[in-house]
Amino acid sequence: MKLSVQKIQIFLAVSLTFLSCINVQAQPANPKGQLNQSLIFAAPPPPKDIGEPGKRAEAGSRGCGQDINKLLTSSKKRLTALVPVYSNSELVFGTTIAEHPSFLFYVPYASDFASGEFVLEDEAGDQTTYKTSLTGTPGVVNLRLPSKTTFLEIGKQYRWYLNIYCQKDNQIIANVEGYVKREELNPALKTQLEKATPRQQVNLYAANGIWYDALSAASELRRTNLQDTSWTALLQAVGLNDFATEPKVECCNLESE
Repeated sequence: MKLSVQKIQIFLAVSLTFLSCINVQAQPANPKGQLNQSLIFAAPPPPKDIGEPGKRAEAGSRGCGQDINKLLTSSKKRLTALVPVYSNSELVFGTTIAEHPSFLFYVPYASDFASGEFVLEDEAGDQTTYKTSLTGTPGVVNLRLPSKTTFLEIGKQYRWYLNIYCQKDNQIIANVEGYVKREELNPALKTQLEKATPRQQVNLYAANGIWYDALSAASELRRTNLQDTSWTALLQAVGLNDFATEPKVECCNLESE
């Protein structure tokens, strides 16, 4: 009798374990209203040869006298680069495989108030400066390097700056800065990307630590498929979930000086 009870207990334990596994596996990959659970951003090892770590977000706006306090949105969010930051060093760094990558920022200032200057500096200290107006802001702006300009070279590291100027007195209101490095796309990952859906491409870029391309792909997917959650999941993966619902503003064209 005692043996039979033990057998029943073992059977019930195994059955419950099996049923719990079925329940987990039976959950849909992306139920409506839930995040892309398969998205993980695997940040690459940070470079060892960087001096200043950069700045992902402006601590406080300045310039333009008393007007500056009237121009932030009601949420009081500051100028922020949508990039990863390494918590131990505050390093602002991401990689790309694109010759002319896009850089995305949350800009909180009204279009008739501010203008932007984007600067890209190579390892030799040579700078390329781009000017842009910020029509349509506040919101998430996409600054894409013009295809006619010099492309990023594979294996090279670049430093970028975004300076926001007050139209009234041409003084800097806020600025952010960080680094980008172009990596070579390995053949295996290239094959995977060619066969992948847009959603899968976001996951592949993120899993391989290719931030700028993951963000660009997620941004495009957000535009074409309002039900997809890749954009929100990617931003949450790097601590930028506060900006996931901010509107994307088609506003800016970089012009090389």
